[in-house]
Amino acid sequence: MDIQLEKLELIKLLAETENPAILKSIRKIFKKEQKDWWDDLTDQQKEDITQSELEFERGEFTSYEDVMKKYR
Repeated sequence: MDIQLEKLELIKLLAETENPAILKSIRKIFKKEQKDWWDDLTDQQKEDITQSELEFERGEFTSYEDVMKKYR
């Protein structure tokens, strides 16, 4: 089915419904789609990522190529 046609049919169904549970479910779907993965991380994971970014900016890292040389 054409996506534009599908959207129009959904709009029609949405406009015609009087069921608040359906509206709430649709809103929940859209909110879930907009969720940022960062929000799902623990505080420790966020701290580790932030620390890694700082280390990278200071040049405190080993390149992939150097790591591979060590293990080949």
